[in-house]
Amino acid sequence: MNSVKRYEIFACLKSINPHPTTELEYHSPFELLIAVILSAQATDKSVNLATRELFPHANTAEKILALGETGLIEFIKRIGLYKTKAKNILATCQLLIKDYQGEVPRTREQLEKLPGVGRKTANVILNTAFGEPTIAVDTHIFRVANRTGIAPGKNVLEVELKLLKAVPKEFRQDAHHWLILHGRYVCKARKPECGVCQINHLCEYRNKNI
Repeated sequence: MNSVKRYEIFACLKSINPHPTTELEYHSPFELLIAVILSAQATDKSVNLATRELFPHANTAEKILALGETGLIEFIKRIGLYKTKAKNILATCQLLIKDYQGEVPRTREQLEKLPGVGRKTANVILNTAFGEPTIAVDTHIFRVANRTGIAPGKNVLEVELKLLKAVPKEFRQDAHHWLILHGRYVCKARKPECGVCQINHLCEYRNKNI
């Protein structure tokens, strides 16, 4: 995979979807943070169903703390790992109030100190809420980066660092969303839809399903 191909891939993805964004529903950095914590090993659809009920009642750190663990669980109990996520969310809310006046911090180091927030979640917040050109590598992006040849790597950190070097600067801000949407709807894990893929001619995958 050379730089010309990579440029053409992202130019093509941009032409298909000029303004990509997360499928999680949110109206503030705090709401996005809670939604992303809830999305670990869960679908965006299931998270949105829960937060549509939760956020009208509690969309700040103070209000979520006021719900307590039992009250919060009532809103998120249909999401996988809800008990652990409830504890992490409440602990995160306590830290946000204690250290950041209830606001979501804007650095990776600060974000990663929050319970339930790892590098991937921090990257999502930095990119989507604060406009930083970060790339959060989830299973979809890891698969697409390796399968297409854009940025092959043995682990998510290796793929992330390679993508940050490989993606042309003008596309870096939106690369995360283009790749995750492509992996979710076209370059699927079990049966990639290569026959309808608009970057098929640029992809270096050897076992194309056409």
